[in-house]
Amino acid sequence: MPLQPPGKVICCGLNYGDHIVEMGRELPAHPTLFAKYADTLVPDGADIVLPADAQVDWEAELAVVVGTEIRGADPDEAANAIGGYTVANDISVRDWQNRTLQWFQGKAWDATTPIGPVVVPPDAIDPVAGVDVVCRVNGEERQRGNTRTLVFDCAGLLAYISTFTVLRPGDLVLTGTPGGVGMGMTPPSFLADGDVVETEIPGIGTLTNTVRLTA
Repeated sequence: MPLQPPGKVICCGLNYGDHIVEMGRELPAHPTLFAKYADTLVPDGADIVLPADAQVDWEAELAVVVGTEIRGADPDEAANAIGGYTVANDISVRDWQNRTLQWFQGKAWDATTPIGPVVVPPDAIDPVAGVDVVCRVNGEERQRGNTRTLVFDCAGLLAYISTFTVLRPGDLVLTGTPGGVGMGMTPPSFLADGDVVETEIPGIGTLTNTVRLTA
């Protein structure tokens, strides 16, 4: 299934219990949402190019592709509106993200969010039963979570978002990242020039992208 250009890219932060703990936050009562532009998206195999002094972090995620238009949907209607699933990595520029309480400026750098390599139909995997979300850096596993531990599941997220904005076919909802991000390490660890980031969800596929930090 091809991925058409999304009108909206909406992301949920702090949606896995272990990641919430490593970031020093409390379990949220409502989804923590932020938006990206479509300009942030890059395909499998593309380089991720950022400034040499950037604190670049990895965030493996399951992404939901909206299949039918919904507005004010309940969870059942939202589940039926899921057109498919794909793999994403919400590559984050942490020093910019931490400049203010708003995350947007650390999340919306052009051409930094790998997505793909394919979109699978909604019956190909079952995120409620659980699928692994894995990130490797230069072959070393950094993240391995499972979608059954999501605080807000895929249908719940789509229903919640559709309360305040219409979701249309092709829109993307990134569901959050599990524990194991670089900023949560002691000391923090960030991506370096030439690092290869692999993002895998069994049943969908693997993204492979190289980080290029330029002067």
